[in-house]
Amino acid sequence: MREGLIPTVLGTAVTASGVALRGKYPMAAAAVAGFGLAHMVLGAIDLVEHRGRGKQF
Repeated sequence: MREGLIPTVLGTAVTASGVALRGKYPMAAAAVAGFGLAHMVLGAIDLVEHRGRGKQF
């Protein structure tokens, strides 16, 4: 599995959860969405950084 894929997918799920909380808990929703966006960005950086290397064990 490509390095960075799990944080990116996890960040997407956490961001969606934060957006879903927006109506009921706006402050918590902003924090959760921001945390998810950070995971998405860091995961994307890992995906781009390790793009051409293939599997390394």
